[in-house]
Amino acid sequence: MTAPSTTTKGGTAPRSGWRGYGLSRLFEFALASQRRTAALLVLVSLAAFLPGFFRIPPVDRDEAYFAQATKQMIETGDYVNIRYQRAVRYRKPVGIYWLQAAAVNTAAAFGMPGALTTIWLYRIPSLLAAIGAVLATYWCALAFLGRRHAALAALMLAVSVLLGTEARLAKTDAVLAFTVVLAMGALARAYRLPRAKGDERLSWPTAAIFWSALALGILDKGPMVVMVVALAAAAVSIVDRSARWLMALRPLPGFCWLLLVVLPWFIAIYLRAGNTFFVDSVGHDMLAKVGGGQEAHGAPPGYYLLLFFVMFFPASALAIPSVPAVWTMRRTPTVRFLLAWLVPSWLVFELVATKLPNYVLPLYPAIAILIAGAMENNALSQRPSLKRATVWWCIVPAVFAVAAVAIAIAVKRDLALLAWPFLAGAIVCGLFAWRSYDDEGAEPALLRAFAAAILAGIGVYGVILPSLRPAFPSVALANVLHAAPCAHAVAASAGYGEPSLVFLAGTDTRLTDAAGAANFLRAGGCRYAFVEAGQQRSFALRAQKIGLRYKAGPRIQGFNVSNGRWITMGVFQPAGVR
Repeated sequence: MTAPSTTTKGGTAPRSGWRGYGLSRLFEFALASQRRTAALLVLVSLAAFLPGFFRIPPVDRDEAYFAQATKQMIETGDYVNIRYQRAVRYRKPVGIYWLQAAAVNTAAAFGMPGALTTIWLYRIPSLLAAIGAVLATYWCALAFLGRRHAALAALMLAVSVLLGTEARLAKTDAVLAFTVVLAMGALARAYRLPRAKGDERLSWPTAAIFWSALALGILDKGPMVVMVVALAAAAVSIVDRSARWLMALRPLPGFCWLLLVVLPWFIAIYLRAGNTFFVDSVGHDMLAKVGGGQEAHGAPPGYYLLLFFVMFFPASALAIPSVPAVWTMRRTPTVRFLLAWLVPSWLVFELVATKLPNYVLPLYPAIAILIAGAMENNALSQRPSLKRATVWWCIVPAVFAVAAVAIAIAVKRDLALLAWPFLAGAIVCGLFAWRSYDDEGAEPALLRAFAAAILAGIGVYGVILPSLRPAFPSVALANVLHAAPCAHAVAASAGYGEPSLVFLAGTDTRLTDAAGAANFLRAGGCRYAFVEAGQQRSFALRAQKIGLRYKAGPRIQGFNVSNGRWITMGVFQPAGVR
């Protein structure tokens, strides 16, 4: 990015003496080579993503749905069809299930006990994809920025709240973000090729990255990757009044490669299920989200803009001071390309009725590069009204800390004292980041804000969330089966049907009502009924009617995160039939 230099106290150049100490010294050491920089990005990503990764139980509902569908693929050996218990699950293509199955099968091949129900194995593709998205952001930013600010852009994504959340969940969004950034990095290089002769082409490896990223993105989440990339390419071409630059992507061999990768599974699922997959995934899932707020996830336009300041913390605090520089440089090729990546897709997501925070994750790297570009040009605004956004570095850690401890007290009656040092450290780093912005510059302040985000993540994800056992009642219910004095205990659940229970308790778990739970127990054997308190009277009446004698076991209390309600589950076993 190029713009007139406006270096002031809030610019990116640190004051003398700062670079030799602390975080900036480590950053300077990493910038000495590409390998060191990549190593730093990986290490920071691991520090941001790993707390809680292994200890947080399956999260309802999307993560548990994906993991259970993958588990059934492994159990049946059918890697074409996608099923959740007896029903087909045709919302997304097969890519994420294959990646998760590869991770679980690899662990099982090395003799890991309980691999099939170890949720963190299913999260490995998301973790690797999130790290890949950080490295891909660095690679993409190098098309526009120097190494220093390309690394800062990647770090902004690495420590962001949204990517940190998706890295810990066994679902599609981290993989989608990785594929989008890879494709946009290759597209950026095609756009920046000199076009004097009109016959320039990307190198074969770079073109292969572009088309392979599209193929993986399609297998992961259908047309979403194509939408983001196509809207960006179209917007740039319209503004430039030329689309000839797209020929640099080697479209004919690239498109053939894409079809070769994508078509086999789509043909296989069509032969297996006919039009059902396409009707369910495109009609019932994608188009339904456009027309209405699916599964109570509707929100008005502006939702993502408001949520951005939390989801992209801590770099979101510099987004507002960056706006004047971005507007000034909007006609430069760099900013034009990045805005084409960001604005059209963002508008689409704001207009779609169904809204979830993760939808805009593939657009955050563009924002990171725009902010880093403003920093590289020392063009962050010095208007006091815009600079006040940096107080966010102090406010967010404090709010997160208070909210996390309050939740721990409400759910577990626990002060979560082990988390306090990390949360306090996050607040202190955030405070120093805010206070040092004017005196020491944006870069050292931002590095301190990164430290605040990582410490907050350790406290929240690494300490508090894994300790909230009442928030994961499926774990307690599944443990009842695991402690049963028989080899193959099975259960029916009435009033609680979260997919995490099916994943942990077994694919044969029956999700039913009170009468169905009583009928299930009447068959005898090593069977259990989990009945929610509100349905226990109906369960007793049905048991009396069919002559079922049963005995009560422990009562399990928990909080159903999916609907925000406390539940009490009774555990029952057959005692014989009259």
